[in-house]
Amino acid sequence: MVKLTKIYTRGGDKGQTSLANGERLPKHDLRIEAYGTVDEANAAIGLVRLHTSGMEDDMLGRIQNDLFDAGADLALPFAEDYQWEPLRITAGQVERLEQEIDLMNAEIPPLDSFVLPGGSPASAFLHQARTVTRRAERLAARLAETEQVNAEVIRYLNRLSDHLFVLSRRLNNNGAGDVKWVPGANRE
Repeated sequence: MVKLTKIYTRGGDKGQTSLANGERLPKHDLRIEAYGTVDEANAAIGLVRLHTSGMEDDMLGRIQNDLFDAGADLALPFAEDYQWEPLRITAGQVERLEQEIDLMNAEIPPLDSFVLPGGSPASAFLHQARTVTRRAERLAARLAETEQVNAEVIRYLNRLSDHLFVLSRRLNNNGAGDVKWVPGANRE
């Protein structure tokens, strides 16, 4: 477990931060951007949880914990000589998301249009979290072009954005409260 006794260290005052292995990188490094955006997605889900309860809140709680795992995974570059087992996202975490998506989606009518972010407060915040998750996925995929990245992290983020979308529809009265896109509705 992590034990934090001091919150500020002054270590980042010159624009650098440490990875989980102690390596120092500029705060604008792509790896830092990727796991920082995962953290941002987690914060957005925290806002959603102000409007959820029951099964939906339980799912989001597990997802928030998984996102900390994903951040830890991205914060530790691959190496063969670790003296501990690195925390990595697993296929099982991705599969759990898929099972939850299938469970929720079975009760929701198919889409007949794209959905605009909105409806209930929880759904609107879920769309925000979904777009931040997509950005985290894009950054992790870009990082994977130049450095080794656990492929399950990218799969997890991809599936998570789908999960958040389906959950937004579920919380919009199983799609009945979705705000649908009307192509060209405002053209003159």
